[in-house]
Amino acid sequence: VQLQASGGGLVQAGDSLTLSCVASGRTFSRYSMGWFRQAPGKERQVVATISWSFGTTAYADSVKGRFTIFRGNAKNTVYLQMNSLKPEDTAVYYCASSLAAWTYSQSDADFGSWGQGTLVTVSS
Repeated sequence: VQLQASGGGLVQAGDSLTLSCVASGRTFSRYSMGWFRQAPGKERQVVATISWSFGTTAYADSVKGRFTIFRGNAKNTVYLQMNSLKPEDTAVYYCASSLAAWTYSQSDADFGSWGQGTLVTVSS
């Protein structure tokens, strides 16, 4: 599977951004998807995940209530709506697909096929 993330940019604290990730190469609707981020000097962390069916979602505590993950299976796309952005949200954001079909996990160990990342910079 190939993943192409986009939508990052430079914004001010309190602004909103929506990231998109288009998948190709396999049946998108069979796989859970996730958004992850890595800030400079820090380890990669899971931001949000969404299951392959019924849209079950999970979020990191740091983004709950501000970020929303959703998917459009007809467009092979997963989105991350980010509201009330904070400087600590600054990172490269990556999308990833679950390694196995018909499964749902919130662990980054169960995801692969990482996209190239899109940089989000939030100024104070």
